[in-house]
Amino acid sequence: MKYLVLLFASFIFNVQAQSDFGSPSNPTYGLVQSNIPQDYYQEANGKSSNELKEALHQIISNHVVFPYTSSSTTDTWDILQLSDQDPDNHDNMILIYTGRSQDKGYRDGSGNYSQYENGNGTQNNSWNREHVWPKSHGFPDEDDNAYTDVHNLKPCDRSVNSSRGTKDYDFGGSQHSEATDCLTDSDSWEPPNSVKGDIARILFYMVVRYDPGFDHENNSFDLELVDYTTPNNNDPIFGKLSSLIQWHFDDPVDDFEINRNEIVFGFQQNRNPFIDHPNLVNFLWGEYVGENWNENLSLNNTLNENLIIYPNPSSGILNFNKYLDNERIEIFSFKGIRVFDKIVASSNSINLNLDSGIYLMKISNNYRSLNTKLIIK
Repeated sequence: MKYLVLLFASFIFNVQAQSDFGSPSNPTYGLVQSNIPQDYYQEANGKSSNELKEALHQIISNHVVFPYTSSSTTDTWDILQLSDQDPDNHDNMILIYTGRSQDKGYRDGSGNYSQYENGNGTQNNSWNREHVWPKSHGFPDEDDNAYTDVHNLKPCDRSVNSSRGTKDYDFGGSQHSEATDCLTDSDSWEPPNSVKGDIARILFYMVVRYDPGFDHENNSFDLELVDYTTPNNNDPIFGKLSSLIQWHFDDPVDDFEINRNEIVFGFQQNRNPFIDHPNLVNFLWGEYVGENWNENLSLNNTLNENLIIYPNPSSGILNFNKYLDNERIEIFSFKGIRVFDKIVASSNSINLNLDSGIYLMKISNNYRSLNTKLIIK
């Protein structure tokens, strides 16, 4: 049965040698559709604060559970090989933290290490499964549903996974020797800018999905994000919330993340709400706490249902699929400096005179806002 499922999935996702969208380090936006089932979030409409969180929990809980490892049926290894597949080479994976594209077969436990890296492959460079929310913080047993939840798993270099360990996510530290875009110190880990938002949204998902969660002995636990780091602590808490919220806005949802959400949904039959509707963060932890959320007011980062911006990357001219009506466009450098601020009325394009680089663009009106990454060539 395992091989039939994989053969079918491989046919779907390998029709072309390449995908049309980019990897996290070379992101694209608006090319991958979010196929949210009709009325999937209906029960969350009109809810606020704890009632909104509970409604989302009810929507995404009770997912289809797959074994962590199995030789006879589809397991988490199999799903990850599709969800985190390199868009430019479907034989490879994109590894979290290093961003390295690595052969799917060059994985921990395979015993085939020496055939890779021109005969110099080692187990330390194989890929394994990183629990973004550490399993020791609430669900340490492989029989626990949270342990095998693929939304929380990412492919990772084995030795880098070991270095990150159970450290909380936060800013600062020294450069890691192998994952050179990461910073680390005694109690925290700062991932590359290209995946900071991905990590934040995974943790937001975990908080909602497992509030409460139940272990394999039916004991309940409640995952909670806190605004501090938690060294030497195995309680079901994790940090650092304020940093994660900042990362969520600094690194908006891209096509790779949307595609991953669709693939995991195809297996587990539950979605990450914070990928589908990033503005939920504002209603649960941000400026709109206490206000009612409505899916129809969600101008979200997928750019599909409401507003499409193109081309991105751009040489300076941005086009929109509809005329903007008194929308404020603000563009910030990655150092947080605002480099563009204009109210746009009755126009479907703008001309930017910006240096080549990566920016954060915010489009807002009185009802909604969109934060997205902008690349100027």
